Amino acid sequence: MNILYKKETTLPVEAMEERLRAAAQNHQFGILNATDLREKMRSKGLEFAPACMVFDVCNPRRAKDVLESNMDISTALPCRISVYEKNGATCVATLLPTQVIGLFETEGLEAVSQAVEEALKAIIDEAIASPSS
Repeated sequence: MNILYKKETTLPVEAMEERLRAAAQNHQFGILNATDLREKMRSKGLEFAPACMVFDVCNPRRAKDVLESNMDISTALPCRISVYEKNGATCVATLLPTQVIGLFETEGLEAVSQAVEEALKAIIDEAIASPSS
Protein backbone atom coordinates (compact mmCIF):
# COMPACT_ATOMS: atom_id res chain seq x y z
CA MET A 1 0.00 0.00 0.00
CA ASN A 2 1.47 3.32 -1.07
CA ILE A 3 0.74 6.03 1.50
CA LEU A 4 3.08 8.70 0.15
CA TYR A 5 2.76 11.17 -2.70
CA LYS A 6 6.27 12.33 -3.58
CA LYS A 7 7.77 14.44 -6.35
CA GLU A 8 11.35 15.51 -6.98
CA THR A 9 12.61 18.87 -8.13
CA THR A 10 15.91 20.60 -8.76
CA LEU A 11 14.76 23.61 -6.73
CA PRO A 12 16.54 23.99 -3.39
CA VAL A 13 14.62 23.29 -0.19
CA GLU A 14 14.95 26.95 0.83
CA ALA A 15 13.13 28.09 -2.34
CA MET A 16 10.04 26.03 -1.62
CA GLU A 17 8.42 27.91 1.27
CA GLU A 18 7.21 30.88 -0.78
CA ARG A 19 6.14 28.59 -3.63
CA LEU A 20 4.20 26.31 -1.28
CA ARG A 21 2.49 29.26 0.40
CA ALA A 22 1.27 30.57 -2.97
CA ALA A 23 0.17 27.15 -4.21
CA ALA A 24 -1.62 26.37 -0.94
CA GLN A 25 -3.53 29.65 -1.10
CA ASN A 26 -4.55 28.90 -4.69
CA HIS A 27 -6.23 25.73 -3.40
CA GLN A 28 -7.90 27.28 -0.31
CA PHE A 29 -5.28 25.91 2.10
CA GLY A 30 -3.09 27.83 4.48
CA ILE A 31 0.28 27.06 5.96
CA LEU A 32 -0.13 27.07 9.72
CA ASN A 33 3.50 26.42 10.56
CA ALA A 34 6.83 25.82 8.88
CA THR A 35 9.47 23.89 10.82
CA ASP A 36 13.11 23.80 9.74
CA LEU A 37 14.17 20.43 11.15
CA ARG A 38 17.87 20.99 10.48
CA GLU A 39 17.78 24.24 12.49
CA LYS A 40 15.66 22.64 15.20
CA MET A 41 18.23 19.85 15.58
CA ARG A 42 21.10 22.34 15.67
CA SER A 43 19.34 24.34 18.37
CA LYS A 44 19.35 21.16 20.47
CA GLY A 45 23.08 20.61 19.90
CA LEU A 46 22.67 17.93 17.23
CA GLU A 47 24.25 18.09 13.80
CA PHE A 48 21.84 17.15 11.05
CA ALA A 49 23.13 17.64 7.51
CA PRO A 50 20.21 17.40 5.09
CA ALA A 51 17.86 20.34 4.71
CA CYS A 52 14.31 19.42 5.75
CA MET A 53 11.31 21.70 6.12
CA VAL A 54 7.93 20.46 7.32
CA PHE A 55 4.86 22.55 6.51
CA ASP A 56 1.59 22.10 8.41
CA VAL A 57 -1.20 22.83 5.93
CA CYS A 58 -4.92 23.08 6.48
CA ASN A 59 -8.23 23.82 4.82
CA PRO A 60 -10.40 24.77 7.81
CA ARG A 61 -13.70 23.75 6.19
CA ARG A 62 -12.39 20.29 5.29
CA ALA A 63 -10.81 19.89 8.74
CA LYS A 64 -14.13 20.80 10.38
CA ASP A 65 -15.96 18.15 8.32
CA VAL A 66 -13.44 15.49 9.34
CA LEU A 67 -13.36 16.45 13.01
CA GLU A 68 -17.14 16.56 13.30
CA SER A 69 -17.19 12.96 12.06
CA ASN A 70 -14.42 11.65 14.30
CA MET A 71 -12.37 13.71 16.77
CA ASP A 72 -9.79 10.92 16.97
CA ILE A 73 -8.61 12.05 13.54
CA SER A 74 -7.31 15.23 15.19
CA THR A 75 -4.22 13.15 15.99
CA ALA A 76 -3.44 13.11 12.25
CA LEU A 77 -4.13 16.79 11.58
CA PRO A 78 -3.06 19.16 10.20
CA CYS A 79 -1.84 17.65 6.96
CA ARG A 80 1.88 17.98 6.31
CA ILE A 81 4.01 18.61 3.30
CA SER A 82 7.67 17.81 3.78
CA VAL A 83 10.46 19.23 1.63
CA TYR A 84 13.83 17.55 2.06
CA GLU A 85 17.15 16.71 0.48
CA LYS A 86 17.67 13.10 -0.55
CA ASN A 87 20.26 11.63 -2.93
CA GLY A 88 21.10 15.02 -4.43
CA ALA A 89 17.51 15.99 -5.18
CA THR A 90 14.82 17.95 -3.38
CA CYS A 91 11.81 15.80 -2.53
CA VAL A 92 8.37 17.20 -1.79
CA ALA A 93 6.05 14.69 -0.15
CA THR A 94 2.83 14.23 1.80
CA LEU A 95 0.95 11.33 3.31
CA LEU A 96 -2.16 10.45 1.29
CA PRO A 97 -5.25 11.60 3.21
CA THR A 98 -7.34 8.75 1.76
CA GLN A 99 -4.95 6.28 3.38
CA VAL A 100 -4.45 8.15 6.67
CA ILE A 101 -8.13 8.94 7.25
CA GLY A 102 -9.03 5.43 6.11
CA LEU A 103 -7.10 4.05 9.08
CA PHE A 104 -9.79 5.51 11.36
CA GLU A 105 -12.57 3.47 9.68
CA THR A 106 -15.08 6.33 9.78
CA GLU A 107 -17.90 6.09 7.26
CA GLY A 108 -18.75 9.10 5.15
CA LEU A 109 -15.27 10.61 4.88
CA GLU A 110 -14.28 9.14 1.53
CA ALA A 111 -15.27 12.23 -0.48
CA VAL A 112 -13.61 14.75 1.84
CA SER A 113 -10.39 12.73 2.11
CA GLN A 114 -10.28 12.37 -1.68
CA ALA A 115 -10.83 16.13 -2.15
CA VAL A 116 -8.05 16.96 0.34
CA GLU A 117 -5.73 14.46 -1.33
CA GLU A 118 -6.35 15.96 -4.77
CA ALA A 119 -5.71 19.44 -3.40
CA LEU A 120 -2.45 18.41 -1.69
CA LYS A 121 -1.21 16.77 -4.88
CA ALA A 122 -2.12 19.90 -6.85
CA ILE A 123 -0.32 22.11 -4.31
CA ILE A 124 2.84 20.03 -4.61
CA ASP A 125 2.67 19.86 -8.39
CA GLU A 126 2.12 23.61 -8.66
CA ALA A 127 4.89 24.45 -6.18
CA ILE A 128 7.52 22.44 -8.04
CA ALA A 129 6.45 23.53 -11.54
CA SER A 130 8.81 25.88 -13.30
CA PRO A 131 7.67 29.53 -13.32
CA SER A 132 7.26 29.46 -17.09
CA SER A 133 4.90 26.45 -17.15
